[in-house]
Amino acid sequence: MTHLTIAMAKGRTADKALAFFEKAGIRFSEYHDKSRKLVIYDDENKVKLIFVKAVDVPTYVEKGAADIGIVGKDTIMEDPVDVYELLDLGIGKCQLVVAGFPDKQFPSSALLTVVSKYPAVTKAYFDSKGIRIETIKLNGSIELAPLIGMADVIVDIVESGKTLKENGLVVLETIADVSARLIVNKASYATRTSQIQQVISDLKAALE
Repeated sequence: MTHLTIAMAKGRTADKALAFFEKAGIRFSEYHDKSRKLVIYDDENKVKLIFVKAVDVPTYVEKGAADIGIVGKDTIMEDPVDVYELLDLGIGKCQLVVAGFPDKQFPSSALLTVVSKYPAVTKAYFDSKGIRIETIKLNGSIELAPLIGMADVIVDIVESGKTLKENGLVVLETIADVSARLIVNKASYATRTSQIQQVISDLKAALE
């Protein structure tokens, strides 16, 4: 039997996900956070784990390079792909929000400038509200944008809200709750149904 391949990014989410896999009976003893290995195998040599960039996980799964992927809901929302989303792992919980100064209003007659690393989600959200926007894509320290007059508001992931608060910003609207999700390649699910369902069942039990 060929290995069941799982794709994920290294980091806190991977550490927590692998702890759930271990509780589910899938142990990766050779994994440690200092390792530079991009491919490792479980102790029973049945599952192959590949480490990729978080934004690339859905593509690896959609194209069949991985059977299963672990990735944040925000990534799935920003770049939708043709996969099954089958399980909320409940880790990496945060919110995707619109944030800005406390008194900021969204007049439908004015053009709103929004900074975000999620341009697709941002456009879809404001389109649904009938608000015209100009989106500027930045990948880091976007809380700075309202402070220097570069944007009216930002769209970003918020966990504790501490960074917003320290910069005089607040959550104005919540777009979505975000956490790590398990996604599955559609062809893999059709051909390896029992194996994938067993993994999901074991993970659900580990989550309880």
